[in-house]
Order: sequence, then structure tokens, then C-alpha cells
Amino acid sequence: MRSKRCENKKLERATCVGFDAARSSVRRLLRLAALAGSLLLCLIPHLIWRLFRRTSPWPPRFLALAARSVGAKVRIEGQPHHGDLFILANHVSWIDILALGGATGAAFVSHDGVARWPVIGWLAAQNNTLFVSRERRGALSGQLDALRGALLGHQPVALFPEGTTSDGTSLLPFKPSLLAVLLPPPRTVMIQPVHIDYGAETAVIAWHGDEPAGANAKRILGRKGPLPVTIRFLEPFDPATCADRKAIAALAQDRIGRSIVAHQHPSSPTIRPV
Repeated sequence: MRSKRCENKKLERATCVGFDAARSSVRRLLRLAALAGSLLLCLIPHLIWRLFRRTSPWPPRFLALAARSVGAKVRIEGQPHHGDLFILANHVSWIDILALGGATGAAFVSHDGVARWPVIGWLAAQNNTLFVSRERRGALSGQLDALRGALLGHQPVALFPEGTTSDGTSLLPFKPSLLAVLLPPPRTVMIQPVHIDYGAETAVIAWHGDEPAGANAKRILGRKGPLPVTIRFLEPFDPATCADRKAIAALAQDRIGRSIVAHQHPSSPTIRPV
């Protein structure tokens, strides 16, 4: 009798796992369909804008729609700076780009490997992404020139100075090399630190360690329920008040770190501001 009950429980568990997997697959397909629909909705008008050599407003609109498509519900806290802006933000997930880009219309600084990704690389280029090399020695001077050129436009520029994603409960050391472009900037520009916060879902959403990109996307797209994302615009500052690029990085890291501590979910480990 006991053996039969155990077999029944195993069968029930297996059935539940099968249903969960099926529901996850359905959610994944629906979100992929929503992403494809968002792309189709924005692509044709974007190409028409480009055909007439006009600045296209459609890439940030696509990013905002894409964020919704993957289940993100973006909430803004604080006041984005009105004027030429250089954003420094913490980096938790690829969803950061959708949420922050959709909210600010920013062009991103990204490693050049993304440019070679099928479809993703082309889409990133449509939003004026600046691709930089992490490996080529002697490339920094050319990268700074390209970044200066980007800052001459009025589109906000966003950089994840950690250089990669973290677990979302702390900050990796900020890499200050590209911040040399701000001393002096090619035009008057303010730096605004931004804290991207997934709240209680941070540990689930964070893409770090050795998880492959495909596995992470599959897991995130198949997750249950909406994903609250808070974008906190912290106090901006003038880079001219900083002695050097390291001082810029330290000030931005301190403000983002303090915001992480102040809004940390009770179940998350405690960290200290830098």
C-alpha cells in the first residue's frame, strides 16, 4: 500500500512538472510573438524615417514596447535631467537596455561583440549604439573620439560602467576608462547616476555567472507573472566638479550603491555603500 502511494505521489509530481513546463513554453511563445509584433510595428516607420534621412523616434519606442512584451512593468522614480545627459547605471540583465532605453531614448555604449550578433546587432545599431572593444590594445583613443562624436548630438548616452552584469545586490568596480571623454566634455553635459531595481525579483532576473545567453533568455521569457522594474534617476552632477575620471566613477558608484542599500529587499544580503 505504501509503495503504491509513493508511486501515485511521484506521478502527481511528474504531472505537475509537465504542466509547469507546458505553461512556461506557452508564456515564452506568447512573449516572443509580442516581441516580433513590436518589431514589425516599429520597423516600417523607422525605415521610412531613415529613407528621408530624418532622425527616427522609433528605436526607443520599440525598446519600450519590447520591455512590455517580456513582461516588464517600468516605473520611474526621480527626475531625468533635461538637457545633454550622460547616464551611468548599474547592470543586472539584458532587460535593463529595454527598460532604460525605452524610458530615456538613450544610445548605449556596448562591447563590439554585440555588433556581430544576428538581428540583435543590427537592431542595436539602429539606436546609434556605440560599439567599443574590450580587447584591442591602443583602441581607447579611437573609442573616445567616437564617444565625443556621439555626445555632440542631443541623444542621451548610457553606459554600464561595471562592464558586465552583476547579481543586482551589489556593484562591481566601475571601469573609468571611457569617462575620460567627460574631461572636458565636447559640450555641456550632466552625468546622472541611475539605479535599475527589480525589487524582490532581482535574484531571479540577474544574469551573472556562467549562465549562457540563450538559457537566460529562455528562463526569463518563460517566467510567470509581470516583472516590476523601477528606474531611479539619482541626483545629477557636473563632471567639471570632479578631479579626474576615477573621481567621476567613484561619485556615481557611491550614489548608486547607496540607493541599492536604501531600497534593498529584506530577503537580499546586506551590502555597504562604496
